[in-house]
Amino acid sequence: MASVPLLRQAAPAVPVASPAADFWERLASAAALIAVSPVLCASAATLAILSGRSPLIAHRRVGWHGSDLWMLKLRTMWDRDSGPHSGWIEYIDDETGPLRKHDRDPRVPSAFARFCRRHSIDELPQLIHVIRGEMSLVGPRPLTARELRSHYGPDAEEVLEAKPGIAGLWQVSGRNRLTYAERREFDLQLVRARSLRMVLRILFRTVAEVWTGANSW
Repeated sequence: MASVPLLRQAAPAVPVASPAADFWERLASAAALIAVSPVLCASAATLAILSGRSPLIAHRRVGWHGSDLWMLKLRTMWDRDSGPHSGWIEYIDDETGPLRKHDRDPRVPSAFARFCRRHSIDELPQLIHVIRGEMSLVGPRPLTARELRSHYGPDAEEVLEAKPGIAGLWQVSGRNRLTYAERREFDLQLVRARSLRMVLRILFRTVAEVWTGANSW
């Protein structure tokens, strides 16, 4: 897969977290993963039974500094006519999909899968990426190379200077109702004005968004 062209040569510097902050973020993520493990395991088992396929997928995204990131998610999309997939994880290198998500996506055939998506239960495996240092709790959401080329253009370089996150600014500012242009502006605002106060505000707002399932499908 070709790397994303990084066109801007003089992007503003993005603050890098200190080793101490990185350590505490990984520790907090490990504690969170332990706390949610009953929900995660029960959801994975249910989705495996419903889909007849592996409970986890790893979708290829562009990570920190343009590196490959096989982003983990619980499987909430499947084709009823597809055959079974053995193993725990299916690796998907696919950049296709609708430009805007909608609440009647035929690729989400189960009410339980829709519930997991609405309340972001399918994103819980990404805590593993934070523990491994590949993602952050708060940062721009990792996108595919095609999405970055088509919708971020020369701004992609600046966004990729920040470690991708499980939660981000656009996810608490309209989420799936936003256009790509609006998401790009929120991502740029996040990497340019990132601070501890902003991170904490996004985390608190994320908890509320996940609890209510607002603007998510």
